[in-house]
Amino acid sequence: MAASDTHRAINAVWRIESARLIAGLARMVRDVGVAEDLAQEALLAALERWPESGIPDNPGAWLMATAKHRAIDLLRRSKLLERKHEELGREIEAQQEMAAPDLDAAIDANIGDDLLRLVFISCHPVLSTEARVALTLRLLGGLTTEEIARAFLVPEPTVAQRIVRAKRTLAEKRAPFEVPRGAELGARLSSVLEVIYLVFNEGYSATAGDDWMRPALCEDALRLGRILAELVPKEPEVHGLVALMEIQASRSRARTGPSGEPVLLLDQDRARWDHVLVRRGLVALERAEALGGVRGPYALQAAIAACHARARTPAETDWARIAELYEALARLTPSPVVELNRAVAVAMAFGPAAGLELVDALTAEPALRGYHLLPSVRGDLLAKLGRFDEARAECARAASLTRNARERELLLERAAAYARGSAHRSTTS
Repeated sequence: MAASDTHRAINAVWRIESARLIAGLARMVRDVGVAEDLAQEALLAALERWPESGIPDNPGAWLMATAKHRAIDLLRRSKLLERKHEELGREIEAQQEMAAPDLDAAIDANIGDDLLRLVFISCHPVLSTEARVALTLRLLGGLTTEEIARAFLVPEPTVAQRIVRAKRTLAEKRAPFEVPRGAELGARLSSVLEVIYLVFNEGYSATAGDDWMRPALCEDALRLGRILAELVPKEPEVHGLVALMEIQASRSRARTGPSGEPVLLLDQDRARWDHVLVRRGLVALERAEALGGVRGPYALQAAIAACHARARTPAETDWARIAELYEALARLTPSPVVELNRAVAVAMAFGPAAGLELVDALTAEPALRGYHLLPSVRGDLLAKLGRFDEARAECARAASLTRNARERELLLERAAAYARGSAHRSTTS
């Protein structure tokens, strides 16, 4: 295997394994900053050795073993154990007496629980909301600082500073590496739900790069959501989030064509949807609704996704109901992006002119100035009204704003179709 191929393979392994690696190490050293440093050292070792020795049969285990032995060396040669003696109590005393194989067993156990602890410590209340989101995406999502900055429309150095300061704050405050209990659990749950869905979304529609999707991130988010649903079974929004992710993930196979090109919702072969995931999502939505109370934003979005899932064909979609649900979502969580989605539903239910009127009202929104889906939606509606020159210009502008290569190709193809005077059916993916 060429060195470049090996490096690409290492990057893929890192994307899959980094969260589990950092989570296991964090339980051992009780410091997420130190844990990430150890994980990065293991990655550097892989970059040095694997091009010559080849990729191991179990690369994740190799990375874990390498990082773990470095952690053991760190614990032995430094005063880390002494400084954390009060915090860890009898557990650390026992670890001091353990041989390395016992430490091996300790770090390899309960990886799923470690990931959940890592989510909660990344969302610790000593951190700002922005820092919680950035740190979780970095540690659990394996995203680069650039990708996080793009997702939140902020400068990359700002995100980098947030992450560094967040790790420093957690170390200074000696935030416990544990799942919160009692009233504290409820207080921190909404932040956790937010970051899990952000991880899912980055996997479902990558903000940048050559790939339309990153399925591993979706799988990680789904796993964490399912764990949360078991942990807090009486929280309707947890089930709402799980329902939303299950139903959206059910479309994954149908969202790309033979060459990896994007396939939007109304063009998808619904026979390729994963109907097991659809059923799981609908069951989770029923659980959320059975718990009663006012439906939260995730349950409302799940209800929208369920409208699509229940329609055997695009023509059977209840767009009027979807428009009503988006209106309820806009009242609950006002957002220009929600309004843009509502405009799409209104256009599908009541005609493109009605939708375009709503979209035009959003063109002055500062938050949507660099949002590529605004000109994309506007171009689609203009084309349906026969205004092809304007539609082509809007799609070309949308293509210039997106940083995802696959999406750019799709938008340029639509612009070319509009230049030829043909409308293209388009909606969310």
